[in-house]
Amino acid sequence: MELVALYKRVIGLDIHQAQITACALIEEPDGSARIEQRQFGAFKLDRRELAVWVSSLRPDEVVMDSTGIYWKSPYAALEAVGVRAKVVNARHVKNVPGRKTDVGDAHWLATLARAGLLRGSFVPPAKLRELRLIARQRQKLVGQLASEKNRLH
Repeated sequence: MELVALYKRVIGLDIHQAQITACALIEEPDGSARIEQRQFGAFKLDRRELAVWVSSLRPDEVVMDSTGIYWKSPYAALEAVGVRAKVVNARHVKNVPGRKTDVGDAHWLATLARAGLLRGSFVPPAKLRELRLIARQRQKLVGQLASEKNRLH
């Protein structure tokens, strides 16, 4: 079964704690497809480099799997350069045999995104994410204060 390409320029990102694997599927004006694969570290400088590379390719779609909390920093780096990425549920993508490498996972994400088969999860805007962090920190501190009061009694 051949997947019909809806997007001409897509990037799939396989994100782990220490490494980000990227695969770009780019359709040239003559109709041929080009594949670019890169790996980036997980430090801030590496994430900036990833964001610059992604924005230089001017993608139609950027997708990444939501493995734990590791997607948050690359997502913020992409958002900072004006690239809106889709965060997809890893369970919806991973259950295919034969793709056991990071490069294979990134390529599979890009292939599915190119065909328009991936739906992004809701990711709140940056300001709302910041407010949520503040509210969670306050809730945690209030709980610690109550715990200390109980301990003193």
